Amino acid sequence: MLLAAAATWAPMAAQTNGSVGLGVGTVRDTGGASFSTATLSSTLRLAAPTIVADFSGSAASLPKSVWFGQGRADLWASTPSLGGGVRLGAELTVAGTTRSDGGSTAAAHGVAELLWAAPSWGLGIGAGPSTGAISHELPVNAFHGRARAWWRRGDRPGAPEVQLAVEPTHFPDGWFTDASIGASLERGPAVVSLWTAARLSSAFGSKAAGGAFLQWFVAPRVSLEAAGGSYLPEPYQGFPRAGFASVGVRLFSSPRTPRAPLTPLVAGMRGDSVVVRFRMPGARSVALAGDWNSWQPVALRPLGEDVWEGAFALRRGVHHFNLLVDGSDWVVPNGVATVPDGLGGMAAVLIVP
Repeated sequence: MLLAAAATWAPMAAQTNGSVGLGVGTVRDTGGASFSTATLSSTLRLAAPTIVADFSGSAASLPKSVWFGQGRADLWASTPSLGGGVRLGAELTVAGTTRSDGGSTAAAHGVAELLWAAPSWGLGIGAGPSTGAISHELPVNAFHGRARAWWRRGDRPGAPEVQLAVEPTHFPDGWFTDASIGASLERGPAVVSLWTAARLSSAFGSKAAGGAFLQWFVAPRVSLEAAGGSYLPEPYQGFPRAGFASVGVRLFSSPRTPRAPLTPLVAGMRGDSVVVRFRMPGARSVALAGDWNSWQPVALRPLGEDVWEGAFALRRGVHHFNLLVDGSDWVVPNGVATVPDGLGGMAAVLIVP
């Protein structure tokens, strides 16, 4: 399922970020049992216009000197635009856990999607298989659908964003449907996320969950984090419904880009053409891909002294673009405002006056 979409892959070194975090928290399950834990976690994200890969892992202490480890990998890929903002996409998620006193679990989910995306909104509808396994038990298989939408208020970086999803799933013993809504907001050094979810099922009973996450950047590479709430049962790996609260600190490999000073790139005019120039020290070739040409790279011409220029026939208004350097690295120009492209990556903002 992923092979066709992954054929659009390009090396993603230009948008790579990792982090490591240390935190403490409390977990309380539906049976009333609770325990405190210390957690060491790490994340890595690789991103380009048509592919995003996320990797995460953590190790946590449990009562009686038991250690619990978990890992997760998410791969999302899409075709270039097929016209009208339409793309084909595919997503694969693989997760697993293990305990020092024995026992392990694993789960995998795949979804193929039809997507409609614009810089301020997006829609997706798709379906795919899921499977889960618990040590010493037979695996379980299911088929699930997904309809999702997101909306972002304007092109301003850090603007509020809302995401909705509905996922009906056919499990061996019946149907259940998960519905969720989440919102995020950035203001200065703070990032706030809120979410709520409900599982609707006549076969398994209906349940609800929700929570909040706060991230405060005390330095470009350091953030303080606090989270609390609850989550729904995970039927593929047999995890019960539980509540949680945690605090921690996280260190990043790349500094957080300051949002406030960034401004859109304002294009110059040469007759009826829009002219843009970029300084790319050491680049052997530079191409520009934008939402006006279905994100197909168009080569820029060198002017000397590491400056590259392109001229385009564009209408007045707001456009979005990225640069392809040396045929391999997708780059957002330094100092230019960015917005989520609706498909997991970022796009630079260009204004034609």
